[in-house]
Amino acid sequence: MTAQVLVLYFAQSVELTGLKEEELPDVPTPISSRDLWTLLLRRHPRLAALQHHVILAVRQQYVAVGDQVVTLADGDEVAVVPPLSGG
Repeated sequence: MTAQVLVLYFAQSVELTGLKEEELPDVPTPISSRDLWTLLLRRHPRLAALQHHVILAVRQQYVAVGDQVVTLADGDEVAVVPPLSGG
């Protein structure tokens, strides 16, 4: 099965992709968070700069990039959340 998801980019990920958001029409589901990250890297290789520091959020729930499996549905939001700096 596949799902159409909306990917939201924040902070440095906006700079690296040139996008604030995009729709992905055919994301396999269920999918591990690592495979989801790999799919995003294939679309935007410059995201590799965030490789070991990024967290994904699926339906506003944080998901570390790893073996955790997520089940996506049409219309779900996936956010790319790089480390935030500030004071």
